[in-house]
Formats: sequence, C-alpha cells, structure tokens
Amino acid sequence: MTRLRYAIIGTGSRAQMYLDAIATTHADVAELVAWSDTNPGRLDWSRAQHPGLGTPARFDTDDIAGAVRAHAIDRVIVTTPDVTHAHYVVAALEAGADAIVEKPLTTTADGLRSIADAAERTGRSVTVTFNYRYSPRNAALKNIVASGEIGEVTSVDFSWMLDTSHGADYFRRWHRDKSTSGGLLIHKSSHHFDLVGWWLDDVASRVFASGGLRFYGADNAAARGLGERPDRGSADSSLSDRFTLDMRNDDKLRGLYLDQEHHDGYLRDRDVFSGGITIEDNLALIVDYARGATMSYSLNAHSPWEGYIVAINGTQGRAELTVVERGATLAGDGKDVVVDPSATPDDVTATDTRPEGERLVVQKHFSPAEEIPIPRGEGGHGGGDAKLLHDVFVGTRPDPLGFRADWSDGARSVVVGLAGNRSLADRVPVTITELNIGPATKALSPAEPS
Repeated sequence: MTRLRYAIIGTGSRAQMYLDAIATTHADVAELVAWSDTNPGRLDWSRAQHPGLGTPARFDTDDIAGAVRAHAIDRVIVTTPDVTHAHYVVAALEAGADAIVEKPLTTTADGLRSIADAAERTGRSVTVTFNYRYSPRNAALKNIVASGEIGEVTSVDFSWMLDTSHGADYFRRWHRDKSTSGGLLIHKSSHHFDLVGWWLDDVASRVFASGGLRFYGADNAAARGLGERPDRGSADSSLSDRFTLDMRNDDKLRGLYLDQEHHDGYLRDRDVFSGGITIEDNLALIVDYARGATMSYSLNAHSPWEGYIVAINGTQGRAELTVVERGATLAGDGKDVVVDPSATPDDVTATDTRPEGERLVVQKHFSPAEEIPIPRGEGGHGGGDAKLLHDVFVGTRPDPLGFRADWSDGARSVVVGLAGNRSLADRVPVTITELNIGPATKALSPAEPS
C-alpha cells in the first residue's frame, strides 16, 4: 500500500488526533514529513507526545508552497484557527497538494470564493472532516430518511445543547471573537447544518436568525450581580469558581498552551464573564431548504446537560433522535473543571443525573412508535472519529451513505452560518444568493432526487 507524505499546519489540541493517527494506527499508509505552527513550543510538545512521528521538518507558516515542493508533500492537514483556513487551503492546492481541513471550511464569503476557485482551477481535492456524519446514531437517521420510510420531508426541529463545561469553553479562547471564529453559527453549528443537509440530501435557500450574548460576558455577569471576576483561571485566585479553567490541572492544556504563552502571548483560559466577547451564546434559526422543507434550529451554550434532539417530519410519519452525551456537569470548587477543545462529551468525566444514551424512534401515521436499534459507537464524537480517520488516511471502503465530505459539503454548511450572521446583523431574512459567493454557487444546487 502506498505511503502518502503529509504536512500539518497548526499543532494545537485538535491536531493531536491526526498526529496520533499518523504515528500509530495509520503509520503504514501515512508519513508526517513536515509541520508548522506559529508557536514553536507546540511543535516541541507535540513531538515529545508522539515519538512515532520521528523528526518532521519544520517550515514557516507563510511558506506552504516551498514546503510542498521541498518535501514532495501529497496532502496538507489544516488545523489552524478558523479565520486562516481559506488561506492555507488555497496555498496547499496551488502548490500541488490536496488539503484536509477541520470544519468549518472557512469563516467568510471571500474565503469560500477563494477555496472554490482554487479547487476548480487546480483539480486538487479538499476533504472537510465532518466526523459527526460517521457516528452510528446519525447514520441510522440518515438511513431512515433515505429509505423513504417517513415519506417526503416537510420540516425539521433541531435543538443542540452545549453545557456549562463544553459550551463555556468557547468563551475562554480565540473562539470568543467572531472575527476569528465566525461565531458559533460558523464554528460549532457547521457540524449541525452539515448533518441536516446530509440527512435531507438538500441545500439551504433562506435563513432568518435571532439570538445574542445573554449568559456569558461582562454585562451579563454584572446584571446578575456576580461581582469581581478573575482575569484568567490559571493563577492563584480566591475568585476561582465553577467557570474557571485552571490549565495547571491538565497535562495537555498545560503543555500546549500554558507553558507556551511566552512564545506568542496567547491566553487559553480567559474568564467567560469578561469583556471583549463578540459571539452569541443563544441562537435560533429558521432555515428554508431548496426542496421545500423548513428547519427550526436552536443552540444554547450554557445548558446544564449536553446533547441534541432532532425530529424529522415527513408525509408518512416522523423520526426522532435524542442523544444525551453528558447528563450533568457537577463540579466542586471549579478547579477540577477542565475542557479540551478537541475533547467531546464522551471524553469528559462527570457525575450524571440524566441518563446518558441515544434513542431513535420512528412513528408512521396511524401506527405505533418503533424504536430503531443503534450500533454502539466507540470513541470521540459518538464513535465518529475513528471511522473518519480511516477514511481520511485509507479511504478504501464503500461509501453508500456519502460519509466523505469535500469542499462543496463544507460550503453548504458554512453558507447557513454566513447567512445567519448577516441576518443577526440586519434583522432580516437572508437568501443564500445574497451572499454572492461566485464560483461556489454551483455547489449549492440540490442534487437530483435519488
């Protein structure tokens, strides 16, 4: 089997999954020959954690083209902050390599146009890593819809709950700034919008959004009388509480971020109730789809439990999927609350009062409800990560459900968030055509019904 040559740019928490896969499980088909990060300390730490990688060459983040040529790189993995995705993906494609990029594909319409143009012009591939597609529970729902069992889809109700451990973490790190993350509608919800488009085999046509910053942030803290707050969590402070993240208590976060602050000054543990947060923590959308269905979607980033509830209504019945990923987050003095951005609720230990698990129920008109068995998924993202990594590095098994996602799939999810952000700003419904995404437009036409 051919062993492909990889480079990776960005070696923060999310990159560790790919580094581990190359060093261990998929070492027979993948070799990391070069890597880059704006913070050299993260490269040092990552090398120590993954001795199976050997000694990849280091290259400047501004010289992907030179690295691709110098090291005969086949594929570049992009795991950098979201706002930089388009720049690095385009640079890799133009240099003659394929690109693998974490979701979201990009955060702006300009970025989407540039990726679409580069992909079409160079003929190179872009893989977007939507690991939630691979989760057995989500695949089971896809099977139900695709089989026609509930008829033609008329509407979708979708609620996603991020708890006060995982959800709060977006308000500590660079994601708190919409200019770098696009907000949760881009960074987090791109997972969810991808799932709906995949389940329905359809594309969004119009979005109306409402929401705001209603729990986190300095103004909300003051309104609730929370009093003085710590600037950050990784310091001795009598102000520590359940929302304080102390990276000294976690080897990974300490090694990747706290110990590397002297290189670039990046603070990973900002207080969630401080100023400067420009993203929303409560969001609601109405999304129309090209074939006539409408989705009502909500995202809450301070829920006491984590998971999601989705119901797909059709002309012959209804399918309901309920997933409790973590039933409760119970912490003592807050110093033991540690959430890694690469972790999923499966990875975070807590005492649960709400039973964890997943349940898929189908009920046809004039018939009793039937529970559909779901195969057990092992590992992160409901069992999706391992399957995703197999497809990324091996990619040889049949794919009848269309698990693998390319730049056009990334575009279909991102445009919902882009339209949602514009709707939030202008307080009006926004059609996808208003985004003026140029060469990416053809990716947004619905496929012919199967």
